[in-house]
This record gives sequence, structure tokens and C-alpha cells, in this order.
Amino acid sequence: MGFLAKKARKDFTADSLFRRLHDNFDQIPDHRPAQPKISLGDALMSGFAMFSLKDPSLLAFDERREDPSDNFRNVYGINAVPSDTQMRTILDPVDPGALRSCFTDIFRCLQRGKVLEDYAFFDGAYLVSLDGTTYHNSDNICCSSCLVKRHRNQVVSYYHQLLGATIVHPDLKEVIPLAPEPIIKQDGCQKNDCERNATRRWLKHFRADHPLLKIIVVEDALSSNAPHLRDLAEANANYIIGVKEGDHAFLFQKLREADDAGQTRHLTQVDAKDNVIRHYRWHLQVPLNESQADCLVDVLEYWEIQANGNILYFSWITDLPLTEQTVYDVMRGGRARWKIENECFNTLKNQGYHLEHNYGHGQKNLSVVLVILLMLAFLVDQVQQRCCPLFQAARARHRTNRYFWERVRSLFEEHIFVSMAELLAALAQGRVRQKAILADST
Repeated sequence: MGFLAKKARKDFTADSLFRRLHDNFDQIPDHRPAQPKISLGDALMSGFAMFSLKDPSLLAFDERREDPSDNFRNVYGINAVPSDTQMRTILDPVDPGALRSCFTDIFRCLQRGKVLEDYAFFDGAYLVSLDGTTYHNSDNICCSSCLVKRHRNQVVSYYHQLLGATIVHPDLKEVIPLAPEPIIKQDGCQKNDCERNATRRWLKHFRADHPLLKIIVVEDALSSNAPHLRDLAEANANYIIGVKEGDHAFLFQKLREADDAGQTRHLTQVDAKDNVIRHYRWHLQVPLNESQADCLVDVLEYWEIQANGNILYFSWITDLPLTEQTVYDVMRGGRARWKIENECFNTLKNQGYHLEHNYGHGQKNLSVVLVILLMLAFLVDQVQQRCCPLFQAARARHRTNRYFWERVRSLFEEHIFVSMAELLAALAQGRVRQKAILADST
């Protein structure tokens, strides 16, 4: 097999990443007194294993808990797997913030292994796409941290949202998830939390974990406001943020006035290979809005005329230098924002991760803890997809992600493996089919 010729880097195999996560889980202080039968580390690793195997529900995961095989111990290092009720009870009081170190540890491992060098985009900085998504919505299941929406028909909805953050690159399919920030009601606050407040918290947490990392934050038009730009400046983060004329009429009026006065810069490029015409227009130091004229931004507009005559239009504000040499890169960086939607949220919702399924809500932190464990499982998968030839070979033999994970679960349940590497090798190389061996040979 081709993957055998490629030497896998040990730090980026599933088994190495699983051990790294379990070590981090074991460092989290247990909120329970005395010596419980099931350690907090095992409970957290069990939750992670559920998402790693892409089980469609906690009950489905619980049904294989009594499996006599040693796969949970061999593959995930779990000595005692909790029942579904035990898992909910143990994980509900866990502080979600304690799990941030798991993301940071894997990130530093990627740095040391020079994996992140491929993601450097502009002057050594990384593109970080930020966006929020809803992962729980119910008219009757709620907890103290739920966001609340009261409808006109008097129905009350309860929901949870998450601010996702991923390192992206226009040329790379894989994304590197960073520690997300829950959008939940804060302690002692009656008002709903919002994406803007969650982004402010995320920036502070990110800078505490990565004080020197150069990043360019890419976001949609909802983030193009003066308070957020000040937050980015305080966090020493550059930005490429979408703007729309409907939301920033004053800014676009100033652009038209500048263009009429011959003050804007233009550049047209013809891509003969794709038969695409790219036209850029940019202007520096434009007031973002009328009420805060001192908030000056640089604006880039982009038209793409495709071979079939279709015209695409985009516009961004940025603090990156805009010149004839840089507008192409800034445009690509701005358009890469969609990768958090396509390669991250779409994958989590539609390709086997069951992001929107309610695995357990709890009374305190359970819903948030479980979704963070799901994001950790996604991070491990993305690292393997980028760095592990064995994982790549196993995945390549299956047409869809859903069918691939179905085969992983099937083998995990039917056979005994000494490691995840052995299971993936069985998928990559194929197996000799055998007659079933009955437990009762008589």
C-alpha cells in the first residue's frame, strides 16, 4: 500500500493524540469528593470517544459499553466507561474553560512539528475565521445558561450557540479548530449573551494562550463595527471583515465620492488560464460610519467576471496594506472566511458529527462540555487528515465521510484491536472475510 511508503509522524497519529488528550483530561481537578470509581479523566475521554466514533447518540454509545472487548482500553486508554446517566452526572459540573488547554497543547505540537508553516498566509500571519453557530434549540429542554427567545405566539425557545474559531488557508482543505467560545448566559446576568461579547472573550483567552502569534481575523459583515475594531487592535490582531452597502451606506457614499474625484485606486487582472477577469478598487482611510468619523478604515472592493458572464462582487474593510502587489492576497484571505462554514460547520452538521443532536443538556455545563469534546474530536480528525498517511489511505477507500465512520464503528464493535492504527490499517488494506464464530459453538 502507498501509505506504507510514507513514514507517519508519530505525534500526529490518532493513538498519540488520544494519549495527549487523556493526559490533559487527567490534569483537570475532579469536582467530586473521595475516590470515585470512574475518574474524571475516563469520563471525559469516554465523551471524546463517543464523538471520535461518531455515535449518533449517547444511548448508541452506551449500548456498546458492556462489550467484552478491550477496545476502549486499547484504543482510547479508558479503564472504566461510564453509563449514559453516569456520564451526564460527572460531566455536568465540569468547567468548560478547563478544556481550552487541550486545544492549546495540540496546537503547540503542530507548531513544533512545523505543520502550521503551510498555513502561514500574509507576512507570516495566520488567517483565523470566526463565526457563530447554533447547536441546540428546544421549546422545553433548558438550563441556566440557555439563551432565550420569546416568540410572538407566546412560545419560548431555548438555545445554545458557539463561537467557532479555525485557522484556514485558501489553498488547504483542512482547517485547524482553535478553542471555541460558548455563547451562553453569563453568571448573574439576565440578558442573552451575544456573538460580539463572545468574540471579545475569545480574543482575551486567545491572547493569553498565544501572546505572540500573528493572526488576521476574517469575519462577516456583522462584525464591521467600531467597538469590535478596537477590540481587535487591543488584541494585536489584523483583520479582513466584510462590509455591505445596506449596513454601511455612509461608507459607500464616501467611496463613490472618492471615486468621482479620482482618489481611488484600480487594478484589473486577466487570468488566461481560467478566463476570469478580476477588478479591484480600493481607498484608504475612509470613515466607517457617520457617527464615528474618527474610525478610519481601508476598503477593498472586488469584482470577478467569470467565463460564463456571471459577476461576483465582494467588499471588505482591512488594516492590511492595500497595494497592487497585495490586493490579490487580501481578496483571497477575505473569501477564505467561508471555510469555517463549509469545511467546519457544514462538516459537523451534515457529515457524521451530529453537531445539532442533543446528546445531553444537563443543569449546568453539560451541553457546553459535550460540544467542546465534539470540537476536540474534529480537531484530531483534521490533524490526521492533514498529517497521517494511514488515516488518509483509510479514508480514501470510502466514498463519503458518513460511510467511513460507519465502517470505523462497525470494526470497533466487531473486532479486537490493540490501537486505532491497527483499525485504520484494516480499513486501508482491506480484510479477509471470515465466517462468523458463534459464542456458543454447540
